[in-house]
Amino acid sequence: MKIDLRSDTVTKPTPEMLQAMMTADVGDDVYKEDPTVNALEEKIANMFGKEQALFFPSGSMANQAAIKLHTQPGEQLIADKYAHVYNYEGGGVSFNSGVSCKLLEGNRGMITSSQVEAAINPPDFYHSPLTSLVCIENTTNKGGGACYNFEEIKKIKKVCNNHNLGYHLDGARLWNALITKEESAVDYGEAFDTISVCLSKGLGAPIGSVLIGNAEIMENAIRVRKILGGGMRQVGYLAAAGIYALDHHFDRLKEDHRRAKEIGSVLQNLSFVKQVEPIDTNIIIFTIDGNEENFISEMEAKNIYFYGMGQGKLRFVTHLDYTQEMHEYFLNLLASFKLNKAVYEL
Repeated sequence: MKIDLRSDTVTKPTPEMLQAMMTADVGDDVYKEDPTVNALEEKIANMFGKEQALFFPSGSMANQAAIKLHTQPGEQLIADKYAHVYNYEGGGVSFNSGVSCKLLEGNRGMITSSQVEAAINPPDFYHSPLTSLVCIENTTNKGGGACYNFEEIKKIKKVCNNHNLGYHLDGARLWNALITKEESAVDYGEAFDTISVCLSKGLGAPIGSVLIGNAEIMENAIRVRKILGGGMRQVGYLAAAGIYALDHHFDRLKEDHRRAKEIGSVLQNLSFVKQVEPIDTNIIIFTIDGNEENFISEMEAKNIYFYGMGQGKLRFVTHLDYTQEMHEYFLNLLASFKLNKAVYEL
């Protein structure tokens, strides 16, 4: 039995999702003639109470398009130091938009309104880049799936309004936050100018993200997507997977969260685990006392795969294809590990 806990991006379409894909009604999306893409975009726009949505092949492209829509070259955005837009999008902020990042020292990838306020460059001081955008991430990837307090999100929104800044949410795992915090998508739509949501992580679609906003900010989104190489033709086959995922895989995210917490409970009882970070959703980050490469190798020998983050820090991510049978086997296996001269053995 192979157990892959590297990421929630490793899932494959279910048979039912494949059936929905193969029977999709499609057209040429570059001409906006693909009815299934149009239906997906309308569905997600309505969920968040926004006027428009646009389907993208990846979350990075959706985020990069949003940054381009909000900024001009030479300007600056504010984000946490763990932000995906800074760490994991290939330097696209500077390459695509000519924008720099002011990175803040948040808590598990989350920043506060007071930090944002203090980080804004004086608009009349021409030696500094003009601050034009705030980007936050919910849930936080590098922060271990942490969820923002929505009251803090609203406070940051007020700062953005007071200083005429754009406000973008990288919501790659926003679905997880909505489930665990029992929050409303419409409330998020009211708080942010733009939101990107991913269909290929917790929801289990094979590809796709959607950028959401009101008509004014989204007017040029399709042009920016084209410039970034995101023009697509009969992409309704993929949009159908997204619609199926929203209809059938959203509520089950709570299973991923439950399993993540149960893994965390086992880890806390292992002698060689120094710390388990708080588990809000489906990401478990923990630190071990010993050689992380040995631990990874021992687990790989038993067909279990996950990532090391360096300096003894490791990560598991639960997901749609991590079944209850796998979960019970993995918990028993974890509980049987012991530390012997800094080498992990069964």
